[in-house]
Amino acid sequence: MAMPVLLPSPPTSPSSPVAASYARLGEVFTALSITELPADARLPRGTGWVGAAELASGGDGLDAFLAWDEAQVRRDYGRAARPDVVASFALHRYAWPVCLLVTLPWFLHRRVPRLPARNVAFQRALGRLAMRVEEFACLPDDPAAALPGARVVAGEEALRAEVRESLAEHFEAVLTGFGPRMRRGRRALWGMVTDEIVEGLWYVAALLGDEDRALAELERLMPGTAGPYVGPAGFRELPGSAEACGAARATRDRATCCLFYTLRPEDTCLTCPRTADGERVRRLAATA
Repeated sequence: MAMPVLLPSPPTSPSSPVAASYARLGEVFTALSITELPADARLPRGTGWVGAAELASGGDGLDAFLAWDEAQVRRDYGRAARPDVVASFALHRYAWPVCLLVTLPWFLHRRVPRLPARNVAFQRALGRLAMRVEEFACLPDDPAAALPGARVVAGEEALRAEVRESLAEHFEAVLTGFGPRMRRGRRALWGMVTDEIVEGLWYVAALLGDEDRALAELERLMPGTAGPYVGPAGFRELPGSAEACGAARATRDRATCCLFYTLRPEDTCLTCPRTADGERVRRLAATA
């Protein structure tokens, strides 16, 4: 997902349960900037900003959001995309960064913010997210358990359930708006969310130098049996990668397709089921 490089946002409150996680993200992935708002602050509005609740409503806010992707496709590829393809691109570009609002604090600091749609806004052209934390889950020995809004859970599995529930609450709303535009059934929509949860954290964890731990954590987070999500994290060792890349590399097959092949059939994603393992190894070796 390409986003323009930005200067970091002003620091968030030192009493925030998520500030340290988002600051760490800013150090390794400057293309995304996250601003945490005080509880009494309004979400930003104006040119380019859209609230998640607006996307969920499926009205003018979603229309404007999709128009950005439609114009980008025409500009970059010299042709129009089908409306359902445009909507799929737009959901991907929204869901990939938004999932990190929950998965990264969980991965780095074992804190899971609740993420209702009313508390998130996105400025996609600038790669900026704004959000409020009203409630979060943490473990009993976490110093943040004394902060306002903390909810202590018993252990790691309960915390993983909090991750899944927080993201399910958010995307249940957002998919209400996107679903009719994408012409996909409920299973396919949740398969797409599953992919964004897994691949977003996988990518950032590699930037953090912690990919191996992320693979194990994501396998436990997404075992394939936790609804409404579809399919497991499903990592596997890519055959032939050790010889070509100097080390064994992980891969997975996405539960759903982003439909990019409808624009360029020969240019599929690295984890697309349409991309053969040999082609994956060739691409990874070229960038090793």
